[in-house]
Amino acid sequence: MGDRYLVTGGGGFLGSHLTEALLAAGAHVTVLDTFWTGQLPNLAVASTHPNFTFVQGSVFDEHLVDSLVHNCDVVVHLAAAVGVRLIVEKPLRSLTTNIRGTEIVIEAAVHYGRKILLASTSEIYGKNPAIPLAETSDCVLGSPTVPRWAYSTAKAVGEILAFTYHWERQLPAIVVRLFNTVGPRQSPAFGMVIPRMVRQGLAGEPLTVYGDGSQTRCFGHVYDVVDGLLGLLEHPGAVGEMFNIGSEEEVTILQLAERVRDLTGGRSEVRLVPFEEAYTVGFEDIERRVPDTSKIRALTGWRPTRTLDDILKGTIAEASSEPPRVVHA
Repeated sequence: MGDRYLVTGGGGFLGSHLTEALLAAGAHVTVLDTFWTGQLPNLAVASTHPNFTFVQGSVFDEHLVDSLVHNCDVVVHLAAAVGVRLIVEKPLRSLTTNIRGTEIVIEAAVHYGRKILLASTSEIYGKNPAIPLAETSDCVLGSPTVPRWAYSTAKAVGEILAFTYHWERQLPAIVVRLFNTVGPRQSPAFGMVIPRMVRQGLAGEPLTVYGDGSQTRCFGHVYDVVDGLLGLLEHPGAVGEMFNIGSEEEVTILQLAERVRDLTGGRSEVRLVPFEEAYTVGFEDIERRVPDTSKIRALTGWRPTRTLDDILKGTIAEASSEPPRVVHA
């Protein structure tokens, strides 16, 4: 893999791991990041590699993006607003980042004919009750006055841009829909449930569960997700397609809290927090979200290899090495 890659948002949790994997495979990698949600220490390993270049800047900078895309072979667009709390608290910035930023990157890729992998989200499916969710499942969204659905819409616009440019201008585009990726370097700051709960448990604080805890999710390890992305980037059959990537191991959030409590010493109580107290009045959550990953499995043979317990134990080990701190709900 000797290509030159541009990874937008490469200073983030997922982006830094992908960057390291690309470098290990022999690629040259340029990371573009503003560190809105990413962190410079995430790039500590990558920065020692001779094929790594870091550019601090924004995907809103059209001239910079144009220059970087011109000098690469493949674009991986990860720069986005992430995390339910950030989306709810900063809806305008989230919306503009996820629409205008994506439009700028895609237009540069079209101009130079570069392959692009666009990271989308399971939020695309909205309130669709289908289990499991296949790539052909409908997007069922609520009112545009609810910030969560504004985020879903913004990510859908990015997908539509990628596919319309593929159909009309032959842009070699791949879209991936990620389902709750977790692992080393993930910050609890933006509402990510496992990093937050683990740090609460280690501190002996209450494990806060929003709503009644009956909602379910599937958590995929970042190393498995990166393997899935690499397989799609290498496979010519992935171009012009969308793929779910995530674990199919379903767990309720209440069960998750109980497992975290047990693995962190059993000192913490599990506390239910109403959604309107955790977020805002009118917040809507999703009852179940389980991906159908048969499409990527059929194309590349990919399947997750790490369990939820692997994820929890790894997160606990990482958090245990950090200085003690208070973790808020």
